[in-house]
Amino acid sequence: MDHALTFVIGSLCILAICYRLYGVFFTRKVLGVDDSAVTPSHELKDGKDYVPTSKWVAFGGHFAAIAAAGPLVGPVLAAQYGYLPSMIWLLIGCVIGGAVHDTVVLFASMKHHGKSLSEVAKAELGPLAGWCTGLAMLFIITITMAGLSMVVVHALERNPWGAFAVFMTIPIAIAVGLWERVTGSMKNASYVGIAAIMACVFAGPYIQHTALGEWLSLKASTVSLLLPIYAFFATALPVWMLLTPRACLSSFMKIGVFGLLVVGVVFINPQIQFPAVTQFIHGGGPVLSGPVWPFISITIACGAISGFHAFIGSGTTPKQIDKWSDILPVGFGAMLAECVVGVMALIAATALHPADYFAINSAPAVFHTLGMDVVNLPKLSEEIGLDLYGRTGGAVTLAVGMADIFTRIPWFSNLASYFFQFMVMFEAVFILTAIDSGTRVARYLIQDFVGDLWAPLKRTDWMPGAIGASVVACVMWGYLLNSGDINSVWALFGVSNQLMASIGLIIGATIILRLSHKRSYMMTCLVPLAYLYVTVNYAGYWMVKNVYLNPAAKGYNLFNAGISIVMLVLGLVILISACRRWKQLLSRPAPQPELKPALSEA
Repeated sequence: MDHALTFVIGSLCILAICYRLYGVFFTRKVLGVDDSAVTPSHELKDGKDYVPTSKWVAFGGHFAAIAAAGPLVGPVLAAQYGYLPSMIWLLIGCVIGGAVHDTVVLFASMKHHGKSLSEVAKAELGPLAGWCTGLAMLFIITITMAGLSMVVVHALERNPWGAFAVFMTIPIAIAVGLWERVTGSMKNASYVGIAAIMACVFAGPYIQHTALGEWLSLKASTVSLLLPIYAFFATALPVWMLLTPRACLSSFMKIGVFGLLVVGVVFINPQIQFPAVTQFIHGGGPVLSGPVWPFISITIACGAISGFHAFIGSGTTPKQIDKWSDILPVGFGAMLAECVVGVMALIAATALHPADYFAINSAPAVFHTLGMDVVNLPKLSEEIGLDLYGRTGGAVTLAVGMADIFTRIPWFSNLASYFFQFMVMFEAVFILTAIDSGTRVARYLIQDFVGDLWAPLKRTDWMPGAIGASVVACVMWGYLLNSGDINSVWALFGVSNQLMASIGLIIGATIILRLSHKRSYMMTCLVPLAYLYVTVNYAGYWMVKNVYLNPAAKGYNLFNAGISIVMLVLGLVILISACRRWKQLLSRPAPQPELKPALSEA
């Protein structure tokens, strides 16, 4: 059997070489970054949004924003196909696709003074493409909320210890926010907050069999209902009270957990028990029903290439870049770092015995049809103190994999339950943070779209409009959350997410064609775009035909089918607009190397 250290060392070497060679080539030659030019953070410096930031601080903030629960969950679900397809897609998809996408979107936004991707699309491709991009952004943020929420539903189901630890992060984050508001010191407040969160994890066993524990033994349907209700109230609170302190706490936890992942894999060096490929590469698997292609590329988004990163790359980050050359470590480097996280998550999942993995990630009735016998799962269930069978979604698998790795150390052999519940709480905090910010973004997008018809809704500070838009946003993704299983909802998330990545690459190809003196450099975006666009359209077609419009399928849902079709049509409209724009640009002489075309020429 292969050992994890082989994959870790090999991946790190490949990514380091690609950063030094392809990353430098892409930023210097293709994009032609020039530090003599003024960045938006200096040109529009206001001390609030536009703030020049050192490259490593900007890297940390950008990485914390893009590396949420996605790179931890996607590889876990895709492990159904074996370790080889996932490893190949993570490395190739990240370097050729994800790093290029993130860097070129960041570059394009900075060229347009830090504006959002929809505004960049409007300037580069025209008003229709800009409107379609904005609508696609609304779809992806809504579906992302549902997809990420489903990850933790079964982790908190019938788990009073985990539910208690997760619930307590809410008053702790509010207390940290109030502390920072009064004292002005977020650093000390964060240390106290982290200590309080850890105390709640250790207090969990003492509340399991109490009246509070019985009250927190929630059904999956209850958790699915509580999450959008929570999102509505969280969105109504000021950002400094819950969103900002929770994001700060999750950043500290993120660094700690990623460090534990690296330490566990490097020093314990577990065996990879999965085969290179499984019998499910042709489809019919209990976790993902589709074949390895195209589903490997929509299941593993974050960690390889993710359209969600465009929200960050055209949001806060372009307003903070100090020098143009900083987009290499911030845009290209942060994506490679996220790939490492995805590799670690894949290792944690494939270090489990395949039978144990499928017993966790499929319903008991479905697992029974596979003809497999669990190996270590009964022992792990006993050590963790929780029934682990049929807890789909990926979060439980990752938590079990981490607990299994660390309990192999003699000192930690009796701490499996603590490692497990800490990982559940860690993933849930990430997702709650994403819910807080994502629902706000969806609310702003809804107000912006409907505000074109009724002007008062454009005002984000108008309370009736804010409340109404928040209700609509929560109802939309709450319905999706309760409309299917992880197979159908995560696939819907994957299709929308990768469609957004395709749009980012389309815009990137356009701006390279407009600014670069070598038109062949456009291929750096066109090659991943060609693969991703075909993949996402085929995946969408497959899901609509075989799941959403199939009455016999568990994920049968006409609403999901409608959303999928609308998103694919939006992508097609944007691509047609881009082709027309490319034709115009190709009819002009290529810019000379010494010339720096102004944005007004667009």
